[in-house]
Amino acid sequence: MPRASEIKKNSAVEYEGRAYFVKDIERSVPQGRAGGSLYRMRMYDVVTGNKIDETFKDSDMLNLADLIRRPATFSYADGDEYVFMDSEDFSQYSLNRDAIADELLFISEDTQGIMVILVSDAPVALALPPTVDLEISETDPSIKGGSATARTKPATLSTGLVIQVPEHISTGDCIRINVEERKFLGRA
Repeated sequence: MPRASEIKKNSAVEYEGRAYFVKDIERSVPQGRAGGSLYRMRMYDVVTGNKIDETFKDSDMLNLADLIRRPATFSYADGDEYVFMDSEDFSQYSLNRDAIADELLFISEDTQGIMVILVSDAPVALALPPTVDLEISETDPSIKGGSATARTKPATLSTGLVIQVPEHISTGDCIRINVEERKFLGRA
């Protein structure tokens, strides 16, 4: 059982009998108090998606939730249901658009390294790789010599995500993106 200070972002914990994803952690050190840091965690219920904010002392013990991660690839969309196929045993997992709305901005047919997260054999969420490669569907024309400056411009990707890219990048380029920070890393 890890202490609250050892919990990382995107880990799953059991709290009050339910499984939660830790999406954000803020550490604070109260002034004038003997004792340690406080960890404020924003957690989302794995099944319902409900959000809760809880504060733990660094010495509080938390149980890690029993989650299964299966490698998968995006297969097809059927209305609001998105179907992913297991890369090993080819079973299919259906996830609702609302449950994975943020992740869909980074997923194309070619995206590798997707993990479907299962709780009690039911798919509940997706885990994305740290970086993904996506094509730019629309951006301002590239500027010759634009690589010499640090100025950026907005670019719309094939999934609908809008990020800032350097001026020398043009429509049709395939770029690599940091998923967590939603930032341009370079050409793919």
